[in-house]
Amino acid sequence: MKNGKNAKNKNDAKNISHDSHDSHDLHPVLPPRGDYRTLLSFQKAEVIYDITFRFVHKFLSRGDRTVDQMIQSARSGKKNILEGSKAALTSKETEIKLTNVARASLEELLDDYLDFLRARDLPVWDKDSKEAQFVRKLGRKTPQTYEIYRVFLETRPPEIVANIAICLIHQANYLIDQQLHRLEQDFLKNGGLRERMTRARLEYRTGNRGKPGSR
Repeated sequence: MKNGKNAKNKNDAKNISHDSHDSHDLHPVLPPRGDYRTLLSFQKAEVIYDITFRFVHKFLSRGDRTVDQMIQSARSGKKNILEGSKAALTSKETEIKLTNVARASLEELLDDYLDFLRARDLPVWDKDSKEAQFVRKLGRKTPQTYEIYRVFLETRPPEIVANIAICLIHQANYLIDQQLHRLEQDFLKNGGLRERMTRARLEYRTGNRGKPGSR
């Protein structure tokens, strides 16, 4: 199973090719901003939100406070990836901060799904079970959309739906962890906006030295 896990990680790594907004040499000050909808982490977070919204309204009581809590956690996971992506244009620090918030929100949602199963004496799938492996297989399809899972989510009992959500949250968290690593490495290498502006200004001055009218 170890080789299978390594193969999974390699496949997931391929799928995060759009997960970071690299600020390399295309522009000295402002890095290119990617489209957040190409981020596999965002796609999975959106599927998780769609699952969670339907799950709580179908399987939890209307007055249960967990309904709002789970929806808000799922929404935060999705929206903070989006907002972090948008912030990437001017602030790598903000992008990292918001991506971390998304990670924490999905972790909270994961715990809510685990609580749901534990409190009802329902099983949690082992990560190497055939069910979990099947969901991982579906999770490799791109782009990720709710339609990939619809037939299973809308015809299975709550314990199955909760376990599918748990598998997808683990996948999303793995991708976000990889995304954060790349963002942090990029920040260490290239700095934030202030550092890029300073470098650009110094390069501009150096380039104009010796030219007529320069000081």
